Amino acid sequence: MNRRNFIHTGSLALAGTIVTRPFANASPKHTAATAVNAAMDHFGVSKNDIRNTLAAALEKGGYYADLFFEHTFNNYVGLQDGAVNRCNSNIDFGMGVRVLSGDQTGYAYIEDITPQEMLKAARTAARIADGSAKTAPAALTEKPLKKNYYTVSTRWEEVLLKDKTPYLQRLNEKVFALDKRVQKVSASLSDSTTHILFCNSEGVSYYDYRPMSSLSALCIMQENGRTESNYASRAYRKGFEFLTDELTDVIAREAVEKTALLFKAVKPKGGEMPVVMGAGGSGILLHEAIGHAFEADFNRKNVSIFAGQLHKKVCNEHINVVDDGTIPFNRGSVNIDDEGTDGQKTYIVREGILTSYLHDRISARHYGIASTGNGRRESFRYPPMPRMRATYMEAGDRKEKDIIASVKKGIFVDNFTNGQVQIGAGDFTFFVKSGYLIENGELTQPIKDINIIGNGPKALADITLVADNPAIDNGTWTCGKDGQSCPVTCGMPSVLVGKLTVGGNS
Repeated sequence: MNRRNFIHTGSLALAGTIVTRPFANASPKHTAATAVNAAMDHFGVSKNDIRNTLAAALEKGGYYADLFFEHTFNNYVGLQDGAVNRCNSNIDFGMGVRVLSGDQTGYAYIEDITPQEMLKAARTAARIADGSAKTAPAALTEKPLKKNYYTVSTRWEEVLLKDKTPYLQRLNEKVFALDKRVQKVSASLSDSTTHILFCNSEGVSYYDYRPMSSLSALCIMQENGRTESNYASRAYRKGFEFLTDELTDVIAREAVEKTALLFKAVKPKGGEMPVVMGAGGSGILLHEAIGHAFEADFNRKNVSIFAGQLHKKVCNEHINVVDDGTIPFNRGSVNIDDEGTDGQKTYIVREGILTSYLHDRISARHYGIASTGNGRRESFRYPPMPRMRATYMEAGDRKEKDIIASVKKGIFVDNFTNGQVQIGAGDFTFFVKSGYLIENGELTQPIKDINIIGNGPKALADITLVADNPAIDNGTWTCGKDGQSCPVTCGMPSVLVGKLTVGGNS
């Protein structure tokens, strides 16, 4: 994309949505070859430019190099005080070069994609990853996607601002109509389109079109001088077909119901007790307190508590934990990861046995196995690393009501906001927005604003009952690691954790 066209496209941000020319993924008739060739044309590079850049990246002795081209369009529209009164758009454009040599990684990126700048970046990365290997890049072979997990009916690039605002207005109206106590609504719609071109020194090249969309509503209510707030959201890898009246109904109802519940809620007495974690959003425990400890870089470096535990029993034999990049339209899904490995479904724990870590290219080479397709990065400015996708626990054989009935005194939690986790030891603290007391096997008083404190591996080992109601929480989950953020999802069925510390009233 030349500088003049780039500036012209950026000026369209003032309209609140960026419109671009058709691109490689527009038609299912495109073969892998034509998609990659169209992507090269889009980024203004040739096969010769790519071959020369990869050769420069390897000239200091690295054994592997890759190029990651990215062009992303982001749009945001917001509603507050009954009016759509906020919007912005931005474009991100550039390329990153990675070189591997032993345990060293050299990385450099550019925002002005020209043959000269590509060579400079490659040689910078090559100097950081100095080695003794003498490797020449292989001829490029276009890699077809095995399956597209996020096909798009109407691309966001074809949608104008005036087509989006009615959905925010309807969402606002529906929230106010559901409860007279509603005082304020803040709603937002975000969409993005990312074009990825990837090429490596092994000759692999691919093109991927990655859509993303999210719709959220924050509801603020008042009752007898008391104010409460809560929110609801949904996020998928979809185009404009993401927006429907049904979706606005679901988000409006969920936001109001979650907020209304807080007026009845109390802060319970704290202490150690059984905790029933509800289906869906409780998967945040699985992701944060346990999932990160399964990422292979932490295990390769002996940071994780699960280092050395591969093929050993780590929890109840009825538990299966999966990290999945193949769920259709899921926020965490990947057709192909950011270093050329196909999206796939990986069993981390199977029947209580730790069967696999989550690998990128570096850790897979260290362990002498194939990558699991977990090499992900925030953007072209960062090298990939092992990252989760959609992490969840599979269904068990119990009914949720029977699990609750087995608890004499404890809590039920299903709505979390934030938390902190220490990866090495696995210790965690999560803030619970809402839930219920369990008294004599029944849900009684709603509760709110408590912490649950524990240790991830121990909590996993203390799960004794797993319900048959698996659910994925398709909210706007974003995972942070080493300064990078990636879209993810999480989920689980309802489970009973034998004992956790609940931070409540003394």
